Formats: sequence, C-alpha cells, structure tokens
Amino acid sequence: MTPSLATMVGVLAAIASTISFLPQAVKIIRTRDTEGISTGTYAVTVAAFVLWITYGILLGAVPLIASNAVSLLLSTFILLMKLLPRPEKEKVAKAMQPLTGAH
Repeated sequence: MTPSLATMVGVLAAIASTISFLPQAVKIIRTRDTEGISTGTYAVTVAAFVLWITYGILLGAVPLIASNAVSLLLSTFILLMKLLPRPEKEKVAKAMQPLTGAH
C-alpha cells in the first residue's frame, strides 16, 4: 500500500522538526557557549513539546508522540545547558563530545 501524500508530508515534517535542534545542541557541546540562547524561547518550546506529546497520547497517535518526544529531549538538553552554571556545563559537554565527534 502506497502512503498518502499527507502521510509523506507528515513524515518529512516530523523528521525536519526533530533534527532542527541537532545543530544547536552540537554547537553547545562543541563551544559550551549558550550566551545567544533565549531561556524563555526554549522554556516555551519544551512546554509545547510536552503538550504535543500529551495530545498525541490522547489521540493514540504514535508518530506524533515519537517525533515530539525526540524533539523534547533535544530542546530540554539545550534549555538545561543554558541554565547550568559553567563548571557543570563543561562536565556535560565533555561527556557528550564523543557523540558529536568533537575533540
């Protein structure tokens, strides 16, 4: 059975939304710099993903839940790195470096 156009667009949107946070997360791990990150924006983004996941659970929509769960993890990581004091940020970034290929 061939997926519908709506399904294909939905899958592409989910992939794009999910990976859109990766460049920022990798940059934070590599540079430890969160100066330009808006705490308010990421706090709202994290809350929005929690709401999307809740909505997906209520609908029983596994793709909606899965894509927003990954986005929630990445955006929460970015927010926490913004909020952490510098010494803790260094520890987390150092531990995450092997995942990014950074040295």
